[in-house]
Amino acid sequence: MNAEERLLIDGELVPAASGRTYPNINPATEEVMGEVADAGPEDMERAIASARRAFDETDWSTNHAFRLKCLEQLKQGLLAEMEEFKQQIAAETGAPLGICGASGPQCELPIGFIDYSLEHLPRYEWSRDIGVNEIMGGKNRRLVENEAIGVVAAITPWNVPLQINLAKCVPALAAGCTVILKAAPDTPWSATTLGRIVAEHTDIPAGVFNVITSEDPKEVGDQLVGDPRVDMVSFTGSTAVGKHIMARASGTVKKVFLELGGKSANIILDDADLSSSLLSALAVCFHAGQGCALNTRLLVPRDKQAEVEELLKTYFGFITYGDPSSESEIMGPQVNARQRERVLAYIEKGKQEGARVLLGGGTPDNLDTGYYVEPTVFVDVTNDMTIAQEEIFGPVLCVIAHDGDDDAVRIANDSYFGLSGSVWSASEERALAVARRIRTGTINVNGGNFYGADAPFGGYKQSGIGREMGLEGFEEYLETKTIAIAV
Repeated sequence: MNAEERLLIDGELVPAASGRTYPNINPATEEVMGEVADAGPEDMERAIASARRAFDETDWSTNHAFRLKCLEQLKQGLLAEMEEFKQQIAAETGAPLGICGASGPQCELPIGFIDYSLEHLPRYEWSRDIGVNEIMGGKNRRLVENEAIGVVAAITPWNVPLQINLAKCVPALAAGCTVILKAAPDTPWSATTLGRIVAEHTDIPAGVFNVITSEDPKEVGDQLVGDPRVDMVSFTGSTAVGKHIMARASGTVKKVFLELGGKSANIILDDADLSSSLLSALAVCFHAGQGCALNTRLLVPRDKQAEVEELLKTYFGFITYGDPSSESEIMGPQVNARQRERVLAYIEKGKQEGARVLLGGGTPDNLDTGYYVEPTVFVDVTNDMTIAQEEIFGPVLCVIAHDGDDDAVRIANDSYFGLSGSVWSASEERALAVARRIRTGTINVNGGNFYGADAPFGGYKQSGIGREMGLEGFEEYLETKTIAIAV
């Protein structure tokens, strides 16, 4: 596999200053696939300095037509290398090829999402005249102008790395910012290959886009977040790390975007068709449950719980896994051994707190290698249990009984998180009424899917601050300036 091992700093593909590398491990085979540069403080200092210089000393932030040309080049470069890139992403994430293709979020879809920025950028209103006012004895013509926020630190996770790398970096670049992308250590090639494509396929000036990979990201991450030359941090990951970044960034009062954890509720109302609505519960197995917006709490009418259990036994039997090359499977392994042990510890906690294991509950007997966890369904779950409150990030479903619409809303909102959710009903009006009462940033009704380049994504409460994608996601990377001219 011909993956890129080097960093991108100040327009050059370079090894780490120390010469260090670290192994990239395939979570499905537990084998070392190759190496990648292990950056240290010296590399991060160079990246920050180059991004600052590129923003302050070039016309990148003001030359809208040039940015549009460069982003088109980026898209074409990604398309030219997509098949090889897809293989790399599948290998380092453990995602089966079935979710790396045209219908999944790992490769083709996020590349296609670049079109939104390409179409949006020429139409965006960078300046507007809000007219003349008279105040304090004078008349003033006022302009409101939007301009790039500056240097952006994009810190990304390992679950859907290319999707999130592009969801942060493309709008930031389109807005006129310069970017330092710090990749998750478990999926470095999704960032380094992007860096090489920028270097080899585009006219993006030196320093505008930089890529840093590190086996132990805390040192260089704290350095990046705390540096006063960085104007904004855009982070996707766990709530615990998000809180740390917020505290660290506060020292320089920089803007922070956070897309954090979730514990989303899938609400089945008493008039919903169980046979069709319960198929949605299988989504907890998508990418082995390693998705922040997955609906991991299934809220079902109490008097239908027995029927629900029988249907879940049948439906979860459809899930196959263990072949990373499969075009039909949606489930792969956990990303590393540490994550597998974390998920298994949560499963044990669920058992200890009194939840009943309906399906799964361990590791598969038929797979000797790979960081796999069985699809696991808990029933007799109450919402105060640890497995109902904390994000597990594995293929674990918690079935919770409710006693009507008001009770379902109460349970759904009884969470530190508010990222996503679903509602099912025979009545669209009734489903919408419930959906509007859920304190969450995205929600699907009767099988809808919010995911799209034009749809803002983000959470309420401890699921985050701000929005990614859509117009709202683009404007996260802008500052607003008001200019008054005496008339």
